[in-house]
Amino acid sequence: MTSSGPSTSSPWRTDAALAWILRVLAALACAVVLLILVFLVIESMPALRRIGPIRLLRDGSWHPLSDLYGMTPMIAASVLVTLGAIVLATPLGIGSALFCRYYAPGPIARAYRRLVELLAGIPSVVYGFWGLVVLVPIVTHSLLAGVVILALMVLPTVALISDASLANVPQSYVQGGAALGLSRWSLVRRVILPAARPGLLTAVILATARAIGETMAVLMVCGNVVQMPRSLTDPVRTLTANIALEMSYAADTHRSALFVSGLLLMGIVGVLVVIADRVGGGRMHV
Repeated sequence: MTSSGPSTSSPWRTDAALAWILRVLAALACAVVLLILVFLVIESMPALRRIGPIRLLRDGSWHPLSDLYGMTPMIAASVLVTLGAIVLATPLGIGSALFCRYYAPGPIARAYRRLVELLAGIPSVVYGFWGLVVLVPIVTHSLLAGVVILALMVLPTVALISDASLANVPQSYVQGGAALGLSRWSLVRRVILPAARPGLLTAVILATARAIGETMAVLMVCGNVVQMPRSLTDPVRTLTANIALEMSYAADTHRSALFVSGLLLMGIVGVLVVIADRVGGGRMHV
């Protein structure tokens, strides 16, 4: 009697089962996103029918009790506070990644990376509380306060994704540049940064999506005045802060208009994620 050996089909059955489980989980994730989108569209339709998208942009102010639903000042505030934060966070984040990867000694680089990871895990309300207690007494409730707080919040996103992108640069590129006698800075500027460009752009785009959807921190430090910002010291209100402030008591058209704000934000974030996927999927080149 001969004993039968291990079945060669078992690993294949296991892989097939795992593949189906992963497909189901991916489908569930997509379904959740689609359900959220459908819910936002349904809740937004009363305002879109009664007010229309033109009035939502052209009304002189946001004052639902007076039948005014102008979102333009809050859209402008959201865009400006996000762009300002990205302008501050991008060089700091990429510089931090370069420092950890190519300049810092090993123990210092590891400790610095853990510190950046810790910053990524701090709740947004803690950032907002710090800004309210420390930053606002210096610069007042303003667009500038929101820019600084958001820059601190998205800095870990830029730094960590940039660090991962730099780590994926082929070592043959680095070794080839060193063999040509390039200095460390020339190697970084002429070889490493061009090779890591898709990942660095992805870091910036995802940080932008993170910043534009932030609520609590900007609500606490920006002043929450619905007006077109004309300087960095003007108090402003973003779309996310407006939803958080008014959803608890809004009704009818007012409530539906807040859902229009949410639909607009979801659309912006969706576009940014698609762009990040396209950029990140590109091949690295020098």
